[in-house]
Amino acid sequence: MNQLYYKQREFSGKDLQLGLVILYQNWRKEEKDMGYYAYHLGLREEDIAGATLAFLPGDPERTLTLASFGKSCYQLAYHREFKTVLSCGDWGNVLIVSTGIGGPSLAIAVEELAALGCRQFIRVGTCGAIQKEIVPEDLIISEGAVRMDGTSDHYAPLSYPACAHWDMVKIICQACEQLKYRYWTGITCSSASFYPGQERYNTFSGYVPRNLRGTMEEWQRLGVLNYEMEVATLFTVARALGLKAGAVCGVLVNRQQEEEVKPEMVEKVEQKLAQVVAKVSEIILTGKS
Repeated sequence: MNQLYYKQREFSGKDLQLGLVILYQNWRKEEKDMGYYAYHLGLREEDIAGATLAFLPGDPERTLTLASFGKSCYQLAYHREFKTVLSCGDWGNVLIVSTGIGGPSLAIAVEELAALGCRQFIRVGTCGAIQKEIVPEDLIISEGAVRMDGTSDHYAPLSYPACAHWDMVKIICQACEQLKYRYWTGITCSSASFYPGQERYNTFSGYVPRNLRGTMEEWQRLGVLNYEMEVATLFTVARALGLKAGAVCGVLVNRQQEEEVKPEMVEKVEQKLAQVVAKVSEIILTGKS
């Protein structure tokens, strides 16, 4: 805070308003001198140590697990749902930034990270599979997404496709192959809600609005692999802003078989995703496939 403020006498009435204006003007000058500040993330450009690759889990508690592959990792900020960890390794630095649940907060994270210098983004999350051959612990690499996310239409009309950047798809596939992890590639459905939008009836009311009934069967017939809540937002925002994006999600349940998520499956999937993050980081930062 500027020292001018402390030299002011005690204010009252109009003098108080004048003092606050002076304080604000000096604060704004300091902000301008210091460069861009990402308000929601609580970060400045110098904080991210030149990182241009960001992995985006939803859960803040997942950030340290995903960052554990580096020689060292540092929590840079934790504001609202946005927890940012810098992972430092032999290949360089990457960011792990949690975005909470859904498209609106993910869009905020991508906008602010891009302004800080990030150019490549990979969503790392969990999902429910809807094709019978997919089993829990499998990984799904999204090539594109159904835009039921409720946010992407603020960046492009619904006729605009939500597509991954093919470079990112190939790299994530390479990582899974090198790790010998079973994976699927295809279309994901991103829903703006967890319950009715994904046609879940095991809820307080058991009610799903008429326009959403039967949608899971429709997506199954169209070959959609899974439900989650952020991929369509990421792909659309990234394309609209000229950034690269990809996504990989671990399957917690197959919705055709059960709805209950087992804690032990969450742990298995998180550990597998951490290995994928490490391998993808190595491939991208070293340029070696």
